[in-house]
Amino acid sequence: MSDRPNILVFMSDQEQAAVVQRDHPCLTPNAVRFAQEGVLFRNSFCPTAHCCPSRATFMTGLYPSRHGIYNNVSNATAIHTALNAGVGTFGEALRQVGYNMAYAGKWHVTDAENPSDRGWDELYITSGKGNNVQPSPDLERAKAGLPKSSGPRRPGLILRPGWGDFQLYQSYPTHTPKGYEDHPDYKVIQSALNALPKLAAQDAPWFLFVGPLGPHDPFEVPERFVQLYDLASIPLPPSFTDSLEDKPRVYQRMRRQYWGQLSEEEVRDSIRHYWAYCTLEDALFGEVLEALDATGQAENTLVLRMSDHGDYIGAHGLYLKGVPAFREAYNIVTIARWPRGLKRPNREVDDFVTLADFAPTFLDLAGAPLPEDLTGLSLVPFLNDERPTDWPDAFFTQFNGVELYYTQRSVTTREFKYVYNGFDFDEFYDLRNDPHEMINLSDHPDYQEAKHDLVRRMWRFAARENDIIFNPYGTVALAPWGPADAF
Repeated sequence: MSDRPNILVFMSDQEQAAVVQRDHPCLTPNAVRFAQEGVLFRNSFCPTAHCCPSRATFMTGLYPSRHGIYNNVSNATAIHTALNAGVGTFGEALRQVGYNMAYAGKWHVTDAENPSDRGWDELYITSGKGNNVQPSPDLERAKAGLPKSSGPRRPGLILRPGWGDFQLYQSYPTHTPKGYEDHPDYKVIQSALNALPKLAAQDAPWFLFVGPLGPHDPFEVPERFVQLYDLASIPLPPSFTDSLEDKPRVYQRMRRQYWGQLSEEEVRDSIRHYWAYCTLEDALFGEVLEALDATGQAENTLVLRMSDHGDYIGAHGLYLKGVPAFREAYNIVTIARWPRGLKRPNREVDDFVTLADFAPTFLDLAGAPLPEDLTGLSLVPFLNDERPTDWPDAFFTQFNGVELYYTQRSVTTREFKYVYNGFDFDEFYDLRNDPHEMINLSDHPDYQEAKHDLVRRMWRFAARENDIIFNPYGTVALAPWGPADAF
């Protein structure tokens, strides 16, 4: 067996970080037990609350301004459909130093390449090259019969005249032994389980990526998992009562136009279905852990339980992801276990970690050359129960919109959060007294010095990451202090 660890990543899609924590009412027993055997990173974040830029950051160790992926690569509104020229990923780098690389599940990094173009052996792939997952409707399609509103509205249904209605959540009966064998994610898991013995039998370290699609919306779950939760006991999010009156108008519009159609009971039911979906994914994760144990190689395998981004799931009355910049969509699941190499398991790390930190971590562990210009840093010191003295004390986001384009950047420290909204007024939160981001203090005179500090940090990070978010022209120079103020 190689001294270098095997690496297994289980990355769910759109899963809130909070649901796998031991004090959360969502039932994820495998993740909770896994955290007791490893280390849980409470303040782990994605750079953009969206699949493609976040997954590209995970693969490259770079932020979107450097790797070039800003939004959904699989439709006509993509800003870029391919990684920037010259950008590498850890996949080909680990292949070059002797790792066997196997990929199962969601790709959605670039529409120009598949995992096999980046060093991976492909198992069962979803959202791969050329997969137009959200075709943009054009006038001809609309004339040909784009779905109209079906009304009247039933529970969980969002009416969207001319767009096609959206069923946010629903359950369905299943009579399979485990309750999920007929779920689409089971095919992904099975392909990974079939590959594990073959990987373990080879005389080389290996990397297995497992990427199910859940708990991505819509929250369609076998009723067996929904019945694990009592609807009456499901709490509303602490920020659900936020009127959004002091927030950007687009936040208000999303809630009033769509999510305001849901009654409070429907909101609770949507949360119940989302948690049930997370419980299903936790059961699939348990299968992967059992299969790993059966290989006899769990001792020297770094296993990461992760997600690419979160979901608002009723926080501030909102759902899904994208703009806004609230924590629920940016805070991601991150738990690491490595019996041979992890020091002092059953602990938590509160330092800021981002998806950019994983590529350098993998390169570090594999003994591969580590580029000097990556956005992220290796997490190996945290695995060794050490905290680097120069570790970042702030977290930054880069958001340029999903299918509608917004310029939004945020800076978060332990005390404060500043959100620059190029399309509307800014936000500023005192996280010490307002952890749920209810009160926008952007214009409060007592916070201007702290806000000024975060704006300067934003410009310095932008300069470091070649993030072109400014122009001195009068209609777009909207940040309260310009970049020259930061240097």
